[in-house]
Amino acid sequence: MSMTIPLFPLNTVLFPEGVLPLRIFEPRYLDMVSDCLKNDTGIGVVLIKEGKETGAAADTFETGTLCNISYWHKRADGVLGITLKGTQRFRVVSHTIKKNQLILAEVELLETSPEAKMPEGYEHLVLLLQKIISQLEPPYTTMATNYECANWVSARLVELLPLQLSEKQELLDIDNILDRFVKLEDLLGA
Repeated sequence: MSMTIPLFPLNTVLFPEGVLPLRIFEPRYLDMVSDCLKNDTGIGVVLIKEGKETGAAADTFETGTLCNISYWHKRADGVLGITLKGTQRFRVVSHTIKKNQLILAEVELLETSPEAKMPEGYEHLVLLLQKIISQLEPPYTTMATNYECANWVSARLVELLPLQLSEKQELLDIDNILDRFVKLEDLLGA
């Protein structure tokens, strides 16, 4: 299935079911958030390949995550605060850049990997993730957890561990959950 969505180029990688708190202050992104809230549409979070989060439209990687705005509020500093929740991975088919530098992309939604139980031998990664999340603040500590699900555990580890952004993107590109765990273990030197 394909659809047209605005892209939000960031220096982060988000997976389905992940949460991402953001501060929105650029006019193009304030308009994007307003449109998405009015029309109940999604936003595509993509990692920046070249460029910056502000100013001219950045060059991005092709694989990203479709997100919904799960929470928004006006912060004390006057900036709009939102929390995005990832729903499904996508691949950019084509894109256009509007005059205000907002990127609109036609994306193809990628099949969701079937939920799989945690494979044997990776229990230490569940313990590591539980320890990391226990040290964080909302929205991470208030999100629904699923430590028995291999997809959920691997995705949260990739989002939260201090890996290189290129490594996180490589892990987002992997369709097979067991291959993702093997690569994650390799990166962790386990």
